[in-house]
Amino acid sequence: MDFYKILLNAHKGFGYVELLLASLFIIALLATMFGFSGKVNKFLKKITLFTMIFFHVQFLLGVCLLFTSPGFKAALAAGTLMKDAYSRQTFVEHPFSMLIAAVLMTIINKKVKSNDTISLGIVIMGLIAVGLFAFAFPWTRVFGA
Repeated sequence: MDFYKILLNAHKGFGYVELLLASLFIIALLATMFGFSGKVNKFLKKITLFTMIFFHVQFLLGVCLLFTSPGFKAALAAGTLMKDAYSRQTFVEHPFSMLIAAVLMTIINKKVKSNDTISLGIVIMGLIAVGLFAFAFPWTRVFGA
């Protein structure tokens, strides 16, 4: 098994874990916002931390995967990186959306860790981060068409 396939399988495996963590994060975030008068609890702090960690690990695996990908090199060489919808989604939109989502999760983790109550801004940032993750997630390649 070559290095590219190992990275690809790790990226796919962490993707499933990240789906679970993002779902738990949204549930904990909304439950905290609407159920506990905005008081940050230990579960929200832990799930935010683990979601952020897995976002970063997934992003680093993806960057390594991007630069070792034969498809990326071929699209660059042919000059079709931005012309072809598949190449643009895979090699441009997907990584940049995940980068923004990882940065937002880092900000959210800092805010949740340092504040006793949660604000609407944190909830909106969390929804945007998970929304970007859901937008960039390759649903058809992972779960079929």
